[in-house]
Amino acid sequence: MPELAEVARIVHFIRKHLVGKTLANVQAQNDDIVYGKAGTSAAEFQKTMQGNKIVGAGQQGKYFWITMSKPPHVVMHFGMTGWMKIKNADTYYYRTTNADDKDWPPKYWKFLLETDETPKTEAAFVDPRRLARVRLVDCPADDIRQYTPLKENGPDPVTDKDILTIEWLQDKIKSKKVPIKALLLDQANISGIGNWMGDEILYHAKIHPEQYSNTLTDEQIKQLHTSIDYVCTTSVGVLADSEQFPEEWLFKHRWSKGKKNQPSVLPNGNKIVFLTVGGRTSAVVPSVQRKTGPVAKEISDEDLEDVKEKKVAVNSKRKRTAVKEEDDDDDDKDEVVAPKRAASRRGTRSTRSSTTGRVKKERD
Repeated sequence: MPELAEVARIVHFIRKHLVGKTLANVQAQNDDIVYGKAGTSAAEFQKTMQGNKIVGAGQQGKYFWITMSKPPHVVMHFGMTGWMKIKNADTYYYRTTNADDKDWPPKYWKFLLETDETPKTEAAFVDPRRLARVRLVDCPADDIRQYTPLKENGPDPVTDKDILTIEWLQDKIKSKKVPIKALLLDQANISGIGNWMGDEILYHAKIHPEQYSNTLTDEQIKQLHTSIDYVCTTSVGVLADSEQFPEEWLFKHRWSKGKKNQPSVLPNGNKIVFLTVGGRTSAVVPSVQRKTGPVAKEISDEDLEDVKEKKVAVNSKRKRTAVKEEDDDDDDKDEVVAPKRAASRRGTRSTRSSTTGRVKKERD
């Protein structure tokens, strides 16, 4: 799914092509999940946007927003397969081989925007699997991060460097007893880190993903902080274009998993292995990421019960918020998957998975 860097890419294109322009035509398709689960409707969205002017765009982790000349403003989350397309602009962070991606309006669109200029700018929000969320937030534009869903999420590693300090990270890590990767992927702790970014960060920090957070030394936490800043700043700086990622990055070589006669190894010969913990796959380099303390598979039954009790308490609390569903769909798979596209008319709603045509650039 789109993570911090991929979302930064689309915010860049929104600022480049849409900010400062008035919307002459807005269409929104009924979807009681994409809109409904975010507490709004397609009709309300369309009414709000029609004739309004886009004055800004911003990001906090996997969430991004468009601020209008008057409230409410639009806050969005891509889920697993959501994206924004701008006609005649290369917004994708991967190279697509799907001819349908050139069609307009695109398949599985949720809303369409047209500006009042000549020539007009056209944009579309698409989502085949309907795990994305589009909501309206009625607040002053400058205060948008003080409102749900943004206020429930942690600091952004790129825009909130003044908050995400070494001292802040030390306090956060030492206050919890969870596998360190789980801590990084929890959006309530830090916004924007997903599966591939979490693996990349831990690889450069030389920390095993299953090691418990409260067992990390101050030196390890310092290295983790450096790694978070390095991976996030670098990937956002190139707008998630993986062809521009450093060649030694884990990302550039992990995708050979499952390909015949192509072992998963780094250029220096270090082997990449894949671990599944809690239903999530982690890419790990054992020769670099050594266990220096207890890991998830080695804790006692008593500790497990303690973790379960805390998890139940946290889940109960989260169910009372409006953002639970976005937090649960936060990680993509390591395998390259192209599920079959469901037969449907363009613009109609489908609950089936579809062919996204996604091919990571470094895999070509």
